[in-house]
Amino acid sequence: MNADLRAKTISADEAAELVKSGDWVDFGAGLSQPDLFDEALARRKDALRGVRIRACVTMSPRAVLESDPTGEHFLWFNWHFSGHDRGSNTGGRCNYIPMNFGEAPDYYRRFLDPVDVACIKTTAIDEDGWFNYAATNANTDAILERAKVIIVETSTAMPHVRSDGGRIHLRDVHYVIDGGENPLPELANPPVTEVDHRVATLIAEQIDDGACLQIGIGGMPNAVCLLLKDAGLEDLGIHTEMFVDGMVDLIESGVANGARKQMNKGEAVFTFAGGSRHSYDFLDRNPSVRSCPVDYTNLPDQIARNDRVVSINNTTQIDLQGQAASESDGHRHLTGTGGQLQFVRGAYASKGGKSFLCLASTYERHGVRRSRIVTALTPGNIVTTPRTDVMHVVTEYGSVCLKGKSVAERATALIALAHPDYREELEREARQQGMIPKHFF
Repeated sequence: MNADLRAKTISADEAAELVKSGDWVDFGAGLSQPDLFDEALARRKDALRGVRIRACVTMSPRAVLESDPTGEHFLWFNWHFSGHDRGSNTGGRCNYIPMNFGEAPDYYRRFLDPVDVACIKTTAIDEDGWFNYAATNANTDAILERAKVIIVETSTAMPHVRSDGGRIHLRDVHYVIDGGENPLPELANPPVTEVDHRVATLIAEQIDDGACLQIGIGGMPNAVCLLLKDAGLEDLGIHTEMFVDGMVDLIESGVANGARKQMNKGEAVFTFAGGSRHSYDFLDRNPSVRSCPVDYTNLPDQIARNDRVVSINNTTQIDLQGQAASESDGHRHLTGTGGQLQFVRGAYASKGGKSFLCLASTYERHGVRRSRIVTALTPGNIVTTPRTDVMHVVTEYGSVCLKGKSVAERATALIALAHPDYREELEREARQQGMIPKHFF
C-alpha cells in the first residue's frame, strides 16, 4: 500500500495542472474544501478561462476568488453561502444554486453533468487504505461518483469520524496531495444576547424528555443548547444537519444520550460540522457520534422516523401571513435554504414533533431600527418556509403556533410577537390590506 500511495501522491501544483479551461471543478463542502489545491489553482489563473467551481459553506477565504477579482478565470457556484461566499456574490463572482440540502446527492446523480475534477480534504490514509471524510459527509459520495478525476488533499488536523459511508479507498482515488498538518478553519460562536436568552427560554419550556433535536447555527440556537444543559431534561437525542459547539456540552453532560431515539439509538447523527477545535477533537473517533450522508439526515421521511423531533432554526423576516424569509435581504442573497424547510416538514411529520422558527423582533442597520415582523416581505426576499409549513414562531415577546390559524388569527398573533413600537402600525396596515376584518375579535 505504501508503494501505491507514493505512486499516486503528487504536489498541489501538479494537481492544479489537471484542470483545463471550461472545466467543472468541485471543492465539496465546509471543512472538506481543499486549501493547497485552491492556492495552486489560483497560481494557474493566467493559463485558465471560465473554470467553474462548485462548493458549499466556505469556511475560509478562497485563493481562486482573491486572485481573480473580475471572474474572468474562475466562477464560483455555491449551494449555501457563508460570509466568505456572500462577499464574493456582492462582487459578482459567486452564484447561488437554489437547493434543499437533503436533495444534494440526487442533484449530482440526476441533474448535473459529470464533474471534471473533484478535490476534497480528508484525513490521512489509514492502515487499511481508507481516507475518512472527517466532519463533512454531506453529498461527498455523490460528488466523487460523478467525478472523472478524484483528488484527495489530506490533513492530519482532520478528525476521524465514525460514519455511514464517509470514506474513500486509495484504489478509487486518482491522486493524493499530502497536506501535512494544515490546520482547520474554526467558526466563532456569536455572543448570546438578552434577546437570544429570552427566545431560548421560551423554546426550552416547550421541549420534553426524549426529544430529538435539530439545532441550527447562530446565537439563538446556541443559547437553546446552553439552557437545555441545565433544564433538568433527560434522554435528548440529536439528529441534525450541522453539528455545532453547543451539542458537545449536551452530550458531555449526559443530557443528550440518544436513549429514546428510534433510529441510531445512543448516537448523535449529523452530516457536517463547523465550530471550534474543541468540537473537532470531540468528534475524533468518538463512539457517541456518527456522520451520515445528507439525504439520510435531511430528507423529511428520514427525519420523521424519530419521534418527538424538535427543529430549531433562525429566520430573518416573517410577514403577517406567516411566510418566513431566511436566506436573503431583498435580491441580495445571504445564506441558503439549507435544511430549514426539510426539517420543518420532518418535525411536523414526526410523532409528537415540533418546529420552531426564531427571530429577534427588530434589527438595526445604519443606525435605523426596523421590525423583522412585517405586513409584507421586502421585495425580492426569498420565502424559505411557506406559511402552510410554519409551526411555532418565537421572538423575545412570546411564542405562537400558527398551525390551524386563519389569516386574521395569524396576523393578530404575529403582531403580538412584534416589538411594541411597531404593533399599532402593523395592525393598521393589516386592516387596510383586509387581513384582519373590521369586526374580527
